[in-house]
Amino acid sequence: MSTTQRGAAGLAALEVRLKEDLAWLELPAKRWVVERSQDGQPLLEVAIIGGGMAGMASAAALRMVGVQAVIFDRSPAGSEGPWVTTARMETLRSPKQLTGPALGLPALTFRAWFEAQFGREQWDALDKIPRTQWMDYLRWYRRVMSLDIRNEHDVIRVSPRSDQCVELEINTPEGRHIVCARRLVMATGRDGLGGAYVPDIAKTLPRQFWAHSSDAMDYASLQGKRVAVVGAGASAMDSAATALEAGALSVDMLVRRDDLPRVNKGKGAGNAGMVHGFMSLPEKWKWRIRHYLGTQQVPPPRGSTQRVSKFQNARFNLGCALERFEVSDKDFVVHTTKGTFALDFVIFSTGFMIDWWKRPEYAAIAPNVLSWGERLSTPSEPGGQEMIDSPDLGPAFEFKEKNPGQCPGLERIHCFCYPAALTHGTVSGDIPAISDGAKRLAQGIAAHFYREDIDEHYARMQRYDEPELLGDEWTPAVPKKN
Repeated sequence: MSTTQRGAAGLAALEVRLKEDLAWLELPAKRWVVERSQDGQPLLEVAIIGGGMAGMASAAALRMVGVQAVIFDRSPAGSEGPWVTTARMETLRSPKQLTGPALGLPALTFRAWFEAQFGREQWDALDKIPRTQWMDYLRWYRRVMSLDIRNEHDVIRVSPRSDQCVELEINTPEGRHIVCARRLVMATGRDGLGGAYVPDIAKTLPRQFWAHSSDAMDYASLQGKRVAVVGAGASAMDSAATALEAGALSVDMLVRRDDLPRVNKGKGAGNAGMVHGFMSLPEKWKWRIRHYLGTQQVPPPRGSTQRVSKFQNARFNLGCALERFEVSDKDFVVHTTKGTFALDFVIFSTGFMIDWWKRPEYAAIAPNVLSWGERLSTPSEPGGQEMIDSPDLGPAFEFKEKNPGQCPGLERIHCFCYPAALTHGTVSGDIPAISDGAKRLAQGIAAHFYREDIDEHYARMQRYDEPELLGDEWTPAVPKKN
């Protein structure tokens, strides 16, 4: 038997085990949500925007509690999320043993998937999970969890309504459609409520001379060019290494800090107590923790940094803040606090920002979402703009209205992407606690449905008439005569 055949047989055996595990746990739960219709059409129970890891974990967790979800993703099938599109790391930074979106099911973990095909010995030898292999695992996850993902479906308008539904306008391969759902989950990733952040100085440079690290671009076009990368996080190292591997003449890392961060404070804070307890912390502690982690920053992975430093034409310029650009016809010069650099192209690896106006599909809700900056008139400590703009969410990740009554139905939209971190902690996007977040979301939505339809559930209880005793199980005692 070939290695490929052994791998396929191992995977088939794992899928049998997963089905047994689910059967023993009586999962998924049977459907129970009251069916509703709108304008003569059935309402979706839950619609999810985004078919990446968070969207799939959300849909799977909802299915486990008997709630049906449909995922809409703009990407072709198998290309959801950043893993095979804009991500450029060689491996994930997360430790290989983290269970990710497995929802507490051992047979659904990456490790089970890997060992079923390649064996324990190769698992022991594996250091970090290759990025494209993680995508292979997610494709398998989609299949074995029977997730309903509608690919090449681009949501162009989100409109909460006062009649207990959220309306979506969607561009599809068959044309434009209107879909209504009782609840909407936005599982839209790191830039889920905005987009890439670039400093104002970037706006002084013609667009053909720069890109953001999250942009889809052909790095082969950088061959023979003098490139600068602004930033020093993981994505900066990945972009720099990809440019060098594509044949860039030189790559200058332009780093504002005098040194690279060395310690990942978030890793030191990660424990079950934080996962389950952060949500109920007083607001001053939430603000304090997120502010501290933001100012300390996350160091780039050691392997990613070495991927850059092994090139002799890579230079790490620390304490090197941008001052201004000077542009000629074919190239440009950047003036910095460490001198000038003649360049052909610059990549801004400067993170993301919450900016509703970058997302026209959310125009109907953008002015109405309560943010942390509006919730806290006087924060206990200063915070960055991302913290100020972060939405203040309910216990099921639902948005709150800035002015109650002005946007009916807003609370039916759930923010299960990175900007939820200030309210819920990092349970809505990162691998370590994504299952905990997905379960919290699913249980919260299930509770909302039950409360909304309590009259019908009570009526169902009253109508239930399946007997457990038939009346022939005993003989009534005959009273004794005195």
